Amino acid sequence: MPGLEIVTAGPSDRDAVAALDQRVRDATGHPALGDAVRRDLADPGPDSVGFVARGEEPDAPAIAFLHAGRSDTFAPRHWVLGLVRDRAAADDAVTGALLAAAVDHIAAHGGGDSTIWIFDPTAADDARAESCGFTRQRDLYQMRVPLPIDETPKYADGVTVRTFEPGRDEAAWLEVNNRAFGNHPDQGGWIAETLERRMAEPWFDPSLFILAFDADGLAGSNWLKVHEADGGDPRIGEIFVIGVDPSRQGQGYGRALALDGLARVAARGITTGMLFVDAANTGALALYRALGFTVHRTDRAFGRIVDAR
Repeated sequence: MPGLEIVTAGPSDRDAVAALDQRVRDATGHPALGDAVRRDLADPGPDSVGFVARGEEPDAPAIAFLHAGRSDTFAPRHWVLGLVRDRAAADDAVTGALLAAAVDHIAAHGGGDSTIWIFDPTAADDARAESCGFTRQRDLYQMRVPLPIDETPKYADGVTVRTFEPGRDEAAWLEVNNRAFGNHPDQGGWIAETLERRMAEPWFDPSLFILAFDADGLAGSNWLKVHEADGGDPRIGEIFVIGVDPSRQGQGYGRALALDGLARVAARGITTGMLFVDAANTGALALYRALGFTVHRTDRAFGRIVDAR
């Protein structure tokens, strides 16, 4: 298309994409690429690809970037797309050209379910996604709460709580996590390699990975991560994954584990707690609102099944 060039990203584009990402983050106050995309950028899968949009003039800067890679979860395994655009590039031509390139790549590599996340989407984003064959799937709320919370976690009699021990707790945690999240596209279907990748990330801290046991074994857990101050955000303590075995739901584990984890990050001087929750999860939303969480941002997933060719 006149005035626009779409190229497959290579190593020489890394700095340009990083600069684009920072410009967009500075302008919006939040990242545009999710954790799944960032993990794959750092350690690409064999079918992963990136596309850069720029003007056709010599030395034109990158105005948009789209990455596509396979998820490392198996509930079921799917393609995850991430898109970062200058505000001036958030139009039908740029978005459509990048998504068309990604769909063509996915079709040539076996096809399958494909999901793209747009953070803080507009009505125009909805319309552009639909025009490219992607339909709205679900909304994810980022919720925040001031810390500390003036409530002590209360576990049932006989429950013991300790932190995660690498080399000891992986199998039990995976079993409970996959029961708790069933076929959830992001948190369900984890395998040992999925967990190992998360534990290899620089933010992993087993002292912020809480396990609660009863007489029958692991009942639930709360895995937290700390985000250092970035842009306008202070240091934040995130409830990364909190889950309770379905056989123990309704017994107060979720509230106790949430309070316990948030108290531990507050003890480190962190004054903001955060989590992500599906907008359709009414039970979880009720709990988090009761603890004082409010919605800070909405992220939206758009999906499309791409046929192989």
